Order: sequence, then C-alpha cells, then structure tokens
Amino acid sequence: MADITSNGRPIPFTERYFTPARDSTELLADPPSLRERYEQDGYVWLRGVLSPREVRRLRGRYFASFAPEYLAPGTRADEGVFSGRRPRGLPSHGVEGHPAHAFVRSSTFLDFVDDPALTRVAESLLDAPCSQLPRRILRHFDQAAPTASRAHADYRYLDRGSDRLVTIWIPLGDCPLPTGGLIYLAGSHRIAPERLACLRARSDRPEDPRALSHDLAWVSDQLARPWSWADYGAGDVTAHSPHIVHASLDTRTAAMRASVDVRYLAEGGAVDPRWLEPWAGDDGN
Repeated sequence: MADITSNGRPIPFTERYFTPARDSTELLADPPSLRERYEQDGYVWLRGVLSPREVRRLRGRYFASFAPEYLAPGTRADEGVFSGRRPRGLPSHGVEGHPAHAFVRSSTFLDFVDDPALTRVAESLLDAPCSQLPRRILRHFDQAAPTASRAHADYRYLDRGSDRLVTIWIPLGDCPLPTGGLIYLAGSHRIAPERLACLRARSDRPEDPRALSHDLAWVSDQLARPWSWADYGAGDVTAHSPHIVHASLDTRTAAMRASVDVRYLAEGGAVDPRWLEPWAGDDGN
C-alpha cells in the first residue's frame, strides 16, 4: 500500500509504523478473558457486535439529512459517496445548523446508541454496571477534510471525573484503512503522562494541551511503537481505555467516513460535568 496520511502528514505503511490490530471477537462470550485482553492491549476490536443493517440504516439517515448535492449522483445516502462539492453555507461540523447537531438529538440516533449490546461490552470490560454519558459524538470526514483526529488520549478531555470509563467507537459503515478509521499506539495506555507530554513539541494546536500531535509518524518514532490498525466492517466496534493514545487517518476514499463515540462510566464513578449535555461541535470539550 502506498503511503497514507493523517492531517496531511505522510506515514509509510510499513511494519515500522503499523501492526495489525488483534481481533478479540471470540472473547465476547468470556468476559474475564475479554477484560484481560483489554487491560493488556488498551483496546479490543470486536466484529459484528451491532446489526450491519441497522448501522447502514443510520448511516443513510444521517447522510440523507444533507443537501442532495453533497452526495455523488446516482448513489444512495447509505453509501455516503462524496460528490466533491460541499453544500454552500454548510456550517462547521456539529455546530447548530449542521445536520450532525440535530442528528445526535434525534430519536433515531438515541435509539441506535441505546443498543444493549454496547452496554454489555462496556460492563464486561469494566466489570461493573455502567451508564452511558449523554455527550455522544458523531464525526464524519470526506476527501476534502483538511484534518483528522490528532494523537490524543481521551482522559485529557474527561479528567474532571473518574477514569473508570470506556469509549466505544462505532464506524457507521465499512471503514477500511484508506477511509480513515481509528488507529491505536501499541501499549501507550501504560506510558506515564509526563513521558507523553514531550509529543506536544510538534503540534499544529500548541495552544491546546489536550491533543498530543498531528504528526503520527513522528509520534511513532519518538516512542518506538507502531500504530495498530484494522479494516473495520459495518457492525464492528472498538472499545478503548481512556489512557490509550489513538488518532485517525485521512479519508482517501470517495465513501465518506462516519462514526459515533459513546462513553460508559462504571457505577459509582464521578462524572465529568462537561459530559452531561448533548454534544455540539463548538462546545469546547
């Protein structure tokens, strides 16, 4: 595979920088073993947790909420194929007036994220009853997007509460590597935060202390660790620790990347108050 990019920065697709993610699907029926894998790797990739049909249905409902010219002529909304033209006047992603802002507040979306299968995964990993935090994020990227998710660990965004929580990332549709799915820095959940701090020396957002770096090859070089990747399918999820460093790749396919982040907190854990309201793209969190 040719070089791939994140935030426009190239990353050679070699064993030096990438390693295949471990498929943990077979451990779903064995929660102690699944939990052991999660604690070891900092994430688990689970295939077929959700109905692919329902995932594609949600994808279609979301992209159908945009002006028709956003999608390539002759394609279906659930395919999410970028026409190469963004609708005139489209607000920034997720702010009021952008389709994602209303969509995460819709009954269609809320019914989808209420799937008991997601709760079962979270409770297996945290070994406790869990509740889903109200701030649920819907992201999407097309080929014209100038940025992807920078290297970061979730807890920097939720650190006013307990770290007894888990993020479940849901790709809305098939998400092979060139579409820009999540990647995880191997073993980084076991690295002390002070050692990670040096990564902010190369950042396109030096004013934001939460993100680490936009240069994923440089991050890999500094810590001598590869990024774990997978070709995700509709219905797959990943669940990851609040302390693992992760990021996303640029979308290089005509099919747009859409995904949902939901977070579960173990019963009795202190809640970060910033996560008690529905997500908005400009809420600063």
